Amino acid sequence: MMLEFYGQKVQSRLLMGTALYPSPDILQKAVKASNADIVTVSVRREAATAQSGHSAQSGQGFWDLIRELNVRLLPNTAGCKSVKEAVTTAKMARELFETNWIKLEVIANDDTLQPDLFGLVEAARILCDDGFEVFPYTTEDLGAAERLLEAGCKVLMPWGAPIGSARGLNNPFALTSMRAYFPDIPLVVDAGIGAPSHAAKAMEMGYDAVLLNTAIAKAGDPIDMAKAFAGAITAGRAAYKAGVMEPRDMASPSTPIAGTPFFKLD
Repeated sequence: MMLEFYGQKVQSRLLMGTALYPSPDILQKAVKASNADIVTVSVRREAATAQSGHSAQSGQGFWDLIRELNVRLLPNTAGCKSVKEAVTTAKMARELFETNWIKLEVIANDDTLQPDLFGLVEAARILCDDGFEVFPYTTEDLGAAERLLEAGCKVLMPWGAPIGSARGLNNPFALTSMRAYFPDIPLVVDAGIGAPSHAAKAMEMGYDAVLLNTAIAKAGDPIDMAKAFAGAITAGRAAYKAGVMEPRDMASPSTPIAGTPFFKLD
């Protein structure tokens, strides 16, 4: 079954960020290598660029690159620390990028970049009421997840670990619980993924997609790393659908002795 976000079908289960790449050319080649059809962009970063001395050329170059990739843009409110700031940034994104999609971030802590769950729910409610289709960056907290869905969100994006930490899935038990608790909601692991094995694990757990940026952008070879992540996500999804074997406490021989005939040689 093809993945859908707000009624829009998505081919790839890998979503990519566009920050930190060594060059626009490498970014473009990495996105193509990953087969991603959704990329995120920080509205605040682009707005800051638009106020710099080389704004027009920079902004137009970015747009030309996105158009050439033929991907869907998911603007985000990265760096926002209050409800008012996040809502204002989201409205700016809708005007700039002509989309109701918004990845909503309301940050509570500068060290961990953990979401402010109270502000997140409030901002999500305001934006959903205003016609936005919100992709909320949240934690594994089930109570917050329920309130985000009640606010009108139709997808949840829990973190794997703090943004840019490359720690993978810090709390697999809580992530497994979230998947079980919301079986029909698209769930995307967002943040903290550092290696293709982390992405594969998230997919094996039944998550619908993975969003990452730093692990590809800061790799020694971003293009080859993008290919590696694409393969890991495909493999993880296939393993989930096939049925991953449950871990056991004791050994279990692949060639059992019970019921096997024995022959005595003189």
